[in-house]
Amino acid sequence: MAAKKRRKRRNAAGQGQDDVQMTAMIDVVFQLLVYFIVTLQPEDVITHLDVFRPSPEKQQEQTQTPPKMIRIQIYPDGITINDKYVTIPDLDRLLDKLAAIDTKQSIMIMCTAQSNHEDLVRVLDLCAKSDLTNLSVISTN
Repeated sequence: MAAKKRRKRRNAAGQGQDDVQMTAMIDVVFQLLVYFIVTLQPEDVITHLDVFRPSPEKQQEQTQTPPKMIRIQIYPDGITINDKYVTIPDLDRLLDKLAAIDTKQSIMIMCTAQSNHEDLVRVLDLCAKSDLTNLSVISTN
């Protein structure tokens, strides 16, 4: 009878044969994890991008030189284009000739703090009249 009481006490304390073996379950989980990692086939994301890439043939054909930058400087005493003094009518003719060659021509307009605002507006109007739209206006000292 005493042995039966000991068994009951041992079962009540959780030291009996009903223990779950966690080591085997952890091993199975790790083996499944390794199996899924090894058999995973990653999807190539780049193949699903909608990108228009130029063909190599077109790149070789386009050996066009970039257009030169035209500098228009506005001073209190006059206007220069590429460091040559011009009048407003001469500037108008030159801008028309440039627009006939390429309307995407880059033009940088530089003003000093003492230059007339009216001259800047005239130069911008002449560029707009000639359909030159790639303009940059900067202020210099």
